[in-house]
Amino acid sequence: MPNSIDQALDNLFDMFLSTAPESSRLVEFDPKWPSPCYQSKGKTGEHVIWTPVLCEPSLRLSNVEAGMDIQLHDDLHRYFGRYFSDNLDLQTERGNLQLLFAWNESDFDRLQQNIIGHLLMKQRLEQPPTVFFAVTDEEDFILTVDNENGAVMLEQVGLPPTEQLAPDLATFIGSLTLPEQKIIDLSL
Repeated sequence: MPNSIDQALDNLFDMFLSTAPESSRLVEFDPKWPSPCYQSKGKTGEHVIWTPVLCEPSLRLSNVEAGMDIQLHDDLHRYFGRYFSDNLDLQTERGNLQLLFAWNESDFDRLQQNIIGHLLMKQRLEQPPTVFFAVTDEEDFILTVDNENGAVMLEQVGLPPTEQLAPDLATFIGSLTLPEQKIIDLSL
Protein backbone atom coordinates (compact mmCIF):
# COMPACT_ATOMS: atom_id res chain seq x y z
CA MET A 1 0.00 0.00 0.00
CA PRO A 2 1.49 3.39 -0.93
CA ASN A 3 2.24 5.93 1.75
CA SER A 4 -0.68 8.36 2.09
CA ILE A 5 1.47 11.35 1.08
CA ASP A 6 2.43 9.50 -2.11
CA GLN A 7 -1.23 8.85 -2.91
CA ALA A 8 -2.20 12.45 -2.06
CA LEU A 9 0.46 13.79 -4.45
CA ASP A 10 -0.51 11.31 -7.17
CA ASN A 11 -4.16 12.36 -6.82
CA LEU A 12 -3.24 16.05 -6.84
CA PHE A 13 -1.22 15.76 -10.03
CA ASP A 14 -3.91 13.59 -11.65
CA MET A 15 -6.47 16.32 -10.85
CA PHE A 16 -4.13 19.03 -12.13
CA LEU A 17 -3.40 17.24 -15.39
CA SER A 18 -7.03 16.34 -16.07
CA THR A 19 -8.72 19.63 -15.16
CA ALA A 20 -6.24 22.53 -15.30
CA PRO A 21 -6.27 24.54 -18.51
CA GLU A 22 -3.29 23.87 -20.76
CA SER A 23 -2.25 27.52 -20.33
CA SER A 24 -1.43 26.76 -16.69
CA ARG A 25 1.11 24.20 -17.91
CA LEU A 26 3.13 26.59 -20.04
CA VAL A 27 6.64 27.63 -18.99
CA GLU A 28 9.41 29.48 -20.75
CA PHE A 29 11.92 27.03 -22.15
CA ASP A 30 15.43 27.53 -20.77
CA PRO A 31 18.11 25.19 -22.14
CA LYS A 32 20.39 26.29 -19.28
CA TRP A 33 17.82 25.05 -16.73
CA PRO A 34 16.96 21.56 -18.07
CA SER A 35 14.18 19.52 -16.56
CA PRO A 36 12.54 16.18 -17.24
CA CYS A 37 9.27 18.16 -16.94
CA TYR A 38 9.62 19.81 -20.35
CA GLN A 39 7.37 18.00 -22.82
CA SER A 40 9.26 19.41 -25.78
CA LYS A 41 12.27 21.52 -26.57
CA GLY A 42 11.90 25.07 -27.71
CA LYS A 43 13.88 28.19 -28.33
CA THR A 44 15.06 30.13 -25.30
CA GLY A 45 12.06 31.98 -23.86
CA GLU A 46 9.52 30.12 -26.01
CA HIS A 47 6.56 28.72 -24.08
CA VAL A 48 6.39 24.94 -23.92
CA ILE A 49 4.17 22.55 -22.01
CA TRP A 50 5.48 20.91 -18.88
CA THR A 51 4.20 17.99 -16.84
CA PRO A 52 5.13 16.64 -13.40
CA VAL A 53 7.55 13.71 -13.56
CA LEU A 54 7.94 10.98 -10.95
CA CYS A 55 11.47 10.91 -9.51
CA GLU A 56 13.01 7.48 -10.05
CA PRO A 57 14.42 6.71 -7.56
CA SER A 58 12.76 9.02 -5.05
CA LEU A 59 14.93 11.81 -3.71
CA ARG A 60 15.65 12.43 -0.04
CA LEU A 61 16.55 15.57 1.88
CA SER A 62 19.78 13.92 3.06
CA ASN A 63 21.86 17.10 2.78
CA VAL A 64 19.47 18.87 5.15
CA GLU A 65 19.66 16.05 7.67
CA ALA A 66 23.45 15.89 7.49
CA GLY A 67 23.93 19.66 7.53
CA MET A 68 21.60 20.23 10.46
CA ASP A 69 22.18 16.95 12.31
CA ILE A 70 18.43 16.40 12.34
CA GLN A 71 16.07 13.65 11.27
CA LEU A 72 13.29 15.09 9.13
CA HIS A 73 9.72 13.87 9.25
CA ASP A 74 9.28 11.23 6.55
CA ASP A 75 6.42 13.19 4.92
CA LEU A 76 8.94 15.89 3.99
CA HIS A 77 11.18 13.41 2.19
CA ARG A 78 8.17 11.98 0.37
CA TYR A 79 6.70 15.38 -0.52
CA PHE A 80 9.88 16.92 -1.95
CA GLY A 81 11.34 13.70 -3.32
CA ARG A 82 8.44 12.18 -5.25
CA TYR A 83 8.06 14.51 -8.26
CA PHE A 84 9.95 17.03 -10.30
CA SER A 85 7.43 19.77 -11.03
CA ASP A 86 6.90 23.45 -11.50
CA ASN A 87 5.31 25.13 -8.49
CA LEU A 88 1.53 24.73 -8.39
CA ASP A 89 -0.97 27.52 -7.79
CA LEU A 90 -3.85 26.09 -5.76
CA GLN A 91 -6.42 27.23 -3.27
CA THR A 92 -7.83 26.32 0.09
CA GLU A 93 -11.03 27.47 1.69
CA ARG A 94 -8.93 30.26 3.25
CA GLY A 95 -7.18 31.53 0.15
CA ASN A 96 -4.58 30.93 -2.52
CA LEU A 97 -1.20 29.32 -2.13
CA GLN A 98 1.66 27.99 -4.19
CA LEU A 99 3.04 24.53 -3.49
CA LEU A 100 6.81 24.43 -3.93
CA PHE A 101 8.56 21.66 -5.84
CA ALA A 102 11.97 21.04 -7.38
CA TRP A 103 12.21 21.54 -11.16
CA ASN A 104 15.36 19.44 -11.55
CA GLU A 105 18.19 17.97 -9.47
CA SER A 106 20.02 21.32 -9.24
CA ASP A 107 16.81 22.93 -7.99
CA PHE A 108 16.47 20.12 -5.44
CA ASP A 109 19.98 20.94 -4.17
CA ARG A 110 19.04 24.65 -3.96
CA LEU A 111 15.83 23.76 -2.16
CA GLN A 112 17.83 21.82 0.44
CA GLN A 113 20.07 24.87 0.98
CA ASN A 114 16.99 27.05 1.51
CA ILE A 115 15.54 24.56 3.99
CA ILE A 116 18.85 24.57 5.89
CA GLY A 117 18.68 28.39 5.99
CA HIS A 118 15.14 28.22 7.36
CA LEU A 119 16.13 25.66 10.00
CA LEU A 120 19.15 27.77 11.03
CA MET A 121 16.84 30.76 11.51
CA LYS A 122 14.49 28.64 13.64
CA GLN A 123 17.47 27.45 15.67
CA ARG A 124 18.77 31.02 16.24
CA LEU A 125 15.30 32.10 17.34
CA GLU A 126 15.11 29.07 19.66
CA GLN A 127 11.93 27.85 17.95
CA PRO A 128 10.99 24.25 17.19
CA PRO A 129 12.03 23.07 13.71
CA THR A 130 9.57 23.46 10.85
CA VAL A 131 10.08 23.05 7.10
CA PHE A 132 8.29 25.20 4.54
CA PHE A 133 6.51 23.65 1.55
CA ALA A 134 4.22 26.45 0.32
CA VAL A 135 3.86 30.22 0.18
CA THR A 136 0.62 32.14 0.55
CA ASP A 137 -0.83 35.34 -0.87
CA GLU A 138 -0.28 36.96 2.50
CA GLU A 139 3.11 38.65 2.76
CA ASP A 140 5.55 36.78 5.01
CA PHE A 141 3.15 33.90 5.68
CA ILE A 142 4.24 30.41 4.70
CA LEU A 143 2.92 26.91 5.22
CA THR A 144 5.22 24.58 7.10
CA VAL A 145 5.37 21.07 8.45
CA ASP A 146 6.04 20.69 12.16
CA ASN A 147 9.01 18.35 12.11
CA GLU A 148 8.03 16.70 15.38
CA ASN A 149 4.48 15.59 14.52
CA GLY A 150 4.04 16.25 10.77
CA ALA A 151 1.19 18.74 11.23
CA VAL A 152 0.69 21.44 8.58
CA MET A 153 1.07 24.86 10.17
CA LEU A 154 0.51 28.49 9.20
CA GLU A 155 3.65 30.40 10.04
CA GLN A 156 4.74 34.00 9.74
CA VAL A 157 8.42 34.11 8.81
CA GLY A 158 10.51 34.59 11.96
CA LEU A 159 7.71 33.67 14.36
CA PRO A 160 6.55 30.36 15.78
CA PRO A 161 3.65 28.72 13.90
CA THR A 162 0.32 30.10 15.00
CA GLU A 163 -2.27 27.71 13.68
CA GLN A 164 -2.56 24.08 12.68
CA LEU A 165 -4.25 23.74 9.28
CA ALA A 166 -4.21 19.94 9.00
CA PRO A 167 -2.91 17.00 11.03
CA ASP A 168 -0.60 15.95 8.18
CA LEU A 169 0.50 16.76 4.63
CA ALA A 170 -1.65 14.08 2.99
CA THR A 171 -4.83 15.48 4.56
CA PHE A 172 -3.88 19.03 3.63
CA ILE A 173 -2.98 18.18 0.02
CA GLY A 174 -6.24 16.25 -0.31
CA SER A 175 -8.17 19.41 0.58
CA LEU A 176 -6.64 21.58 -2.17
CA THR A 177 -8.46 22.66 -5.30
CA LEU A 178 -7.51 24.44 -8.48
CA PRO A 179 -8.06 28.20 -8.42
CA GLU A 180 -11.22 29.33 -10.12
CA GLN A 181 -10.46 30.34 -13.68
CA LYS A 182 -11.53 33.79 -14.76
CA ILE A 183 -13.56 33.61 -17.92
CA ILE A 184 -12.85 36.48 -20.26
CA ASP A 185 -15.67 37.47 -22.59
CA LEU A 186 -14.02 38.56 -25.82
CA SER A 187 -17.33 39.40 -27.51
CA LEU A 188 -17.67 42.78 -25.77
